[in-house]
Amino acid sequence: MATIQKRGNSYKIVVSCGYDLNGKQIRRSMTWTPEPGLTRRQTEKELDRQAVLFEEQCHTGQVLDGNIKFADFAEKWFKDYAEKQLRPTTIARYRLLMPRINAAIGHIRLDKLQPHHLMQFYNNLAETGVRDDTRYKSAIDFKTLLKNHSMTKRELAKKANISVYVLNSVTRGNNISENSAQKISKTLNLPLAKLFSASTDKDTLSVNTILHHHRLISSMLSTAVKWQLIFSNPCSRVVLPKNKRKEAIYLDEDQAAQLLQALEGESLQHQVIVKMLLYTGMRRGELCGLEWKDIDFERAVISVRRSSLYLSGKGVFEDKTKNETSERCMKVSDDVIAMLRIWRAEQAKERLRLGDQWQDNDRLFTAWNGAPIRPDVITAWFHKFVTKNGLPPIHVHSLRHTNATLLIAAGTNLTTVAARLGHANTTTTSKIYAHAIKSADQAAAEALQNILHPVRKQA
Repeated sequence: MATIQKRGNSYKIVVSCGYDLNGKQIRRSMTWTPEPGLTRRQTEKELDRQAVLFEEQCHTGQVLDGNIKFADFAEKWFKDYAEKQLRPTTIARYRLLMPRINAAIGHIRLDKLQPHHLMQFYNNLAETGVRDDTRYKSAIDFKTLLKNHSMTKRELAKKANISVYVLNSVTRGNNISENSAQKISKTLNLPLAKLFSASTDKDTLSVNTILHHHRLISSMLSTAVKWQLIFSNPCSRVVLPKNKRKEAIYLDEDQAAQLLQALEGESLQHQVIVKMLLYTGMRRGELCGLEWKDIDFERAVISVRRSSLYLSGKGVFEDKTKNETSERCMKVSDDVIAMLRIWRAEQAKERLRLGDQWQDNDRLFTAWNGAPIRPDVITAWFHKFVTKNGLPPIHVHSLRHTNATLLIAAGTNLTTVAARLGHANTTTTSKIYAHAIKSADQAAAEALQNILHPVRKQA
């Protein structure tokens, strides 16, 4: 309930809005001055009305000011902005960053947050030992363990509610999170110490991770400016650590041919998945979201209308494409259409064979029972495929890079490449594929040289 204090000719109305992270009571206040000429009774009646109205505004989140702590504002930002505007996977990634952010600046009022606070935080993130998440490595031979338990990696992943990709990391001797290690330990009913050992390497954060923290804070503070809680965004006055841009990993023509040859020994679904990624340049989620109604067999056109994503605890779900320009149509070759016809017929046979077990959802690529395929399952399989066939160390997204690089090398104009990839503009394309543009430009210069100055035959 609101409390009222008389101050000269005005009244201060104070409302309690709960408690902050440190248990301190959060108060909001306003000052009301009665209009001249009001009787005492009229003043009291209007004062009560103003108090009730202000209390309702406070409790419904309509009243904010710069006094709010960053951590409290961040929660409101997630609720009122992020959950309505951002993708679930983006929100999940942002949530993982919040413990470090709140520990550093969560207690500071928005109107008191300065660039030096942020600089100190970023410098701290770059220090050795800043990682507070213990990573674990396998302490035993997991392949033998699974064999003794008569269990496949896919079965364990399903029971433990983790990705198959995580188990592949375990068997390769890579680090995994404490949460994943705990889930595996619990599922196998074995002590954590028997299965894993704590890893001490890679205890620093990358520059890219530090910049992720900065971008999230900046996005929040930009919203605070729009909501008129602060006058400017202190992130705009921060000197950021430099991040060396990594060149896109891709295959050249010979390596792409080697990959296609190696595919011949794989299942038809895996063959179609890899070829589709290579021939269209689609993102993994876009490929997983394809439905048969998106394929125009007569015009040889594929429409990208949705993305299929996966989150632990939520499972596979459908979402919009990455941005508006990502929703697009692209022409494909007759060979791609012929391949899709064969795959559709094969999938129809499998549907008939499984009968009631098949989950009909019109997706091109599915799990064994017709359920939407998990994107991370493709990633896990592709890593094994690349390793097994001695291919360059590429990942699934490298097929998208290969598609773009080969198109540019073949002389396709940048606008067309950007449109097929679903980029908002050619600037994005030119930044990512600067290497291919430079090579194509060199080839064009040499071609022009040969045209204007042909090699003279020697006498």
